[in-house]
Amino acid sequence: MMISTKGRYALRMLIDLAEHQSAGYVSLKEIAQRQNISKKYLEQIVPLFNQGDFLKTNRGFQGGYRLSRSPDKYSVGDILRLTEGSLSPVACLGNGEMECERSADCATLPVWQGLYKVINEYLDSITLQDILDQQREKYMNNYVI
Repeated sequence: MMISTKGRYALRMLIDLAEHQSAGYVSLKEIAQRQNISKKYLEQIVPLFNQGDFLKTNRGFQGGYRLSRSPDKYSVGDILRLTEGSLSPVACLGNGEMECERSADCATLPVWQGLYKVINEYLDSITLQDILDQQREKYMNNYVI
């Protein structure tokens, strides 16, 4: 399983919004500059999150985007499932459902099901707040005298 550029950029965009939530609504131009991502690419990602009720939008001069919930309410798993679709390591699991006619006789199916479970549990255990806290801790311990 490979996380696409869309999934990686979407996660970076939401982390940026979480990091700058005290600034109010943040423009895609600002996010694009800070994250070194094309604004046009971000414009393609935003509609996914508007459908998923992840973002609040404000149009106009002071317009932009902000998280609709606190950063601890967004799991990396939810973000990646929205952008990637399934997080399944093999096609036969699809969205966690067995979609293969061989599933009843497949010796490797339990391996893939176990991997799928571990992937989901791990990604669902990490929130945007966890990532922010980890970054803050990293920079707090990285000082020079």
